Amino acid sequence: MRRRRRPLPIPASAFSPSATPRSSYPAPIQITAEQILREARERQEPEIRPPKQKITDPQELSEYRLRKRKEFEDVIRRVRWSVSAWVKYARWEEQQLDFARARSVYERTLDVAHRDHTLWLKYAEFEMRNRFVNHARNVWDRAVSLLPRVDQLWYKYIHMEELLGAVANARQVFERWMSWRPDTAGWNSYIKFELRYGEVERARAIYERFVAEHPRPDTFIRYAKFEMKRGEVERARRVYERAADLLADDEDAEVLFVAFAEFEERCREVERARAIYKYALDRVPKGRAEELYRKFLAFEKQFGDREGIEDAIVGKRRFQYEDEVRKNPLNYDSWFDYIRLEESVGNNDRIREVYERAIANVPPCRSAEEKRYWQRYIYLWINYALYEELDAQDRTDQGGLQGMPEADSSQEVHICKDVAHGGPV
Repeated sequence: MRRRRRPLPIPASAFSPSATPRSSYPAPIQITAEQILREARERQEPEIRPPKQKITDPQELSEYRLRKRKEFEDVIRRVRWSVSAWVKYARWEEQQLDFARARSVYERTLDVAHRDHTLWLKYAEFEMRNRFVNHARNVWDRAVSLLPRVDQLWYKYIHMEELLGAVANARQVFERWMSWRPDTAGWNSYIKFELRYGEVERARAIYERFVAEHPRPDTFIRYAKFEMKRGEVERARRVYERAADLLADDEDAEVLFVAFAEFEERCREVERARAIYKYALDRVPKGRAEELYRKFLAFEKQFGDREGIEDAIVGKRRFQYEDEVRKNPLNYDSWFDYIRLEESVGNNDRIREVYERAIANVPPCRSAEEKRYWQRYIYLWINYALYEELDAQDRTDQGGLQGMPEADSSQEVHICKDVAHGGPV
């Protein structure tokens, strides 16, 4: 019997702190994970694919189909809710030219996922691909009845009818779609459809229904451009006028008025365009009229005289001051600048209106720091009183200063009254 060798003892010096450590320097040749994966892929054996089978015997073909159908049935039994598994089954039946079985598979799939619009698309495309027109119409009709809010189904249905040259059928589908009150894209498609066949009057009637269903600036502008493209200037103007009456207070009214004014410019109706700009500037809130002021100023520089340009510049500055006092009503310096602007224009009603709006913003009295507001506020009253003294003495005598605030610790109030009534300061 052979004797087993004893292992050699490990010297104690190998575990001592003085043992020589391994080198901490990097190896001269570095190996990355990418190199390892590349080498593994290069050494990988090629995939062994089963040989192609050529079936020539009808019995063998029948056995093959039976076997494949059993495989598909097993799959859909395991993953019944997987639409892709059903679609693969139906497409395989289509490849076998067994259209009745393929149709049966699609119908069984609809029992599982009838709310899936992509399934309806595949089903209808299968019928169209194999030239079963009436079957395809039946599928599209069921699809749009069940899912009327899916625009793609309507588009595909109409496209099929157009390919078949059935314009009347396509128009009926459009009318069914419009009864569901779709968004603007659906209406625009209907209009383009009619224009493709030269039905201008039909397109105009659809535009009338369109702007009634979606009364927005962009729809009216599109309608007016449609009329302009056909040289119907008066019709286009009436469309813009209807829109201006209906949507003057809309949040996007600025876009409408700019388009209306530019339309009149193209028609060389300068005075009409100017009137539209001025009307819009009076109606559109100052916070949403920046583009309108810019367009008006450019218009006056191109068509206006010196007075018109000055009015446009004054309007732009008025817009800036309105924006400043809206953001901070206690910004009395901006109120003073605004008042000086109106005084330079010389419109007494506007001057008085700005004064009244300014003095309506009474400063608070909560802290000592806010007393600086009171000094500017009293100066505002002084200016108002002097303006009324010079321009309308009766208004001052009848109590123009009745709203003057009383402050026990403020001498400016008494000075203000003395100055307003011509007394000593």
